[in-house]
Amino acid sequence: MNRYMDSAMRDRAPQRPWAMYLAGADDRFRFLAFDLDAHGDAAAPLRDLDVLTGHLVDAGIPFLVCKSGPSGGRHVWVGLAESVDADTVATLNRLVKHLCPSLDLSPLSNARTGCVRPPGAPHRSGGVSTPLAGSLDVLTDPQTPADAIRGLVTRLAALVDDTEPADAEGGRYVGPIPVDAHRRLYLVGRRRELPAPSATALRELPAGADASAHLWRVLIGAAAARWRHADVAALVDDADGLEHVRTRASPRGRTPRPRREQAAILARQWDKAVRYVANSSRQIGDDPTFDRRADRIAAHVRDVQERADAAAGRWTRGGGPADRRILDVLCVIALHALRGTVEADTRRLALLAGVGRETARTALLRLAQDGWIAHAAAAEGPRGAHWTIDPKNALHSSSDHARSQADPRPPGAGAAERNQLLATLRTRTTDAAHDLFTSTRPALGHLAGNIYAHTDSAPATLDDLARSTGAGIVRTARLLDRLAYAGIVEPTPTGWVRSSRSTVDAAAERAGVAGRLDARALRYRVEREVWAWWKAEETWMHAPRRPHAVRRPGRGQLSLVPDDGTHAYGPHPRRPDGRLDFAEARRVVVDERTGTAARDRAPKRADGDLRSRTVDQAQTVVEPLELDDTDRMMMRILGAVRIA
Repeated sequence: MNRYMDSAMRDRAPQRPWAMYLAGADDRFRFLAFDLDAHGDAAAPLRDLDVLTGHLVDAGIPFLVCKSGPSGGRHVWVGLAESVDADTVATLNRLVKHLCPSLDLSPLSNARTGCVRPPGAPHRSGGVSTPLAGSLDVLTDPQTPADAIRGLVTRLAALVDDTEPADAEGGRYVGPIPVDAHRRLYLVGRRRELPAPSATALRELPAGADASAHLWRVLIGAAAARWRHADVAALVDDADGLEHVRTRASPRGRTPRPRREQAAILARQWDKAVRYVANSSRQIGDDPTFDRRADRIAAHVRDVQERADAAAGRWTRGGGPADRRILDVLCVIALHALRGTVEADTRRLALLAGVGRETARTALLRLAQDGWIAHAAAAEGPRGAHWTIDPKNALHSSSDHARSQADPRPPGAGAAERNQLLATLRTRTTDAAHDLFTSTRPALGHLAGNIYAHTDSAPATLDDLARSTGAGIVRTARLLDRLAYAGIVEPTPTGWVRSSRSTVDAAAERAGVAGRLDARALRYRVEREVWAWWKAEETWMHAPRRPHAVRRPGRGQLSLVPDDGTHAYGPHPRRPDGRLDFAEARRVVVDERTGTAARDRAPKRADGDLRSRTVDQAQTVVEPLELDDTDRMMMRILGAVRIA
């Protein structure tokens, strides 16, 4: 094992290209070989070589660099004094790929078949693998212990975590930030316990003039734990940590705020905290189980994606292109939630995938029918339906799988793999979800968008794109021609690349389809708010009769702890005959959303408030229908409410 190309071996070495296995019969790696390919860009492996060897030097790991052959690729060899398990090497391989895009994953991805041509082995295009830097002792007398490789994984995991993109729109939260019935922002998900720092801050009085920062610490923890504004508002009178809401600083010390001012302070700071958490790529609080849970969900999502890639033809027929987008979006949401079952309503999925809500609904049904996902729970009230990317419950069945004490998981590896998958899937879904790739002509369609999402500045051959998308050579070539005609990709001698002369935004403007998705997002938001307004009205009508007539807060009036059935828009508009005026409600919401609301015009409603009538005077008849994803069904439901 530790002899390398002595005279006897040189005499027996084949004159044709040959390679050596990197792992033994026990599937444990004895050598690491990072294969940096040129793929038409001779500068790419050289850039990545500097990055990779720099990290190896910092980690104190000796290495050998070889020129692979005439194409300009590079091999970076590391000899191991102790064998390393395949899982750790596979994690290292993926982390290096994130930092060095020219890396070929194949050699280190499979312990049974992974092999690389060693120094001196011929290349199929001529020449041999030639050492450039380092000593052959790296291979003949390996000195690198297994702990050094695990330390390298930890080092690279921190770097991958630091390079996770977090732009103003994306960040950790996926999709538009929803609002509740009182126009307060919140993050979708199951409510959890507050992180330890926030829970401590909630229990303690702020020291000195630090009341504002103390409140901020509470609110970002509550937002990250998926609390709602009402949950925090209910604690204002009793929780020491909310002193900044109750009082203000003055020369005489802290003086009480009026109730209306308390509501305004908490509302403003709460929305600010939710936006901060949604756009932050960092975890709030300390969770010792996070890395393990991140590793588990990342492994499952990777398995789902590998199976989907292997069935590439499934995503090109009929609604297949939209199905793949929806599956990818569900994987992104699952990675954010750290669990396989997530809440995902059709409108949210549609906006993230760049498809219509009905297309999203039918895609979910097709995916469930084919076993890719499963319906976990039906929609209930304001909560969306739950779907799982783990229909066979593999996540729970493998959760107790323990690694050998001799092969501990490097710290931070699970979080880094999750971040790497998030970056990859988020980029793909964002690139495909564009006005230019909607389904109605003159847009180019969903499949064209999926093909575009597989291109970048590095050349990709027609064969590679056809294989990765499953569209076939002829169909892929035809769609690439359409993308080229739109000016967003162009052919080069080594493959297809994205054009530097035009952007998809400019192409959408030229095609006359710019703004389609923004208009759809506005329409869906209006639909959500109109629906929530009606649900609040229904709750008010069904609430127990109060001893005294209570007038609900009007439009824009603040209440620190809102009553059930109240809404930020005030009482629901009504016609003179007492029936709900759904058209007026929609107009109010549209005006508010488009910035054209007339503040001095109150929504139409019958004289007096509905709750001021007696129960005998007010009757509610609601048909037991479920909300459909079409306006017709929603109007049918809303129209079923009558006032006697």
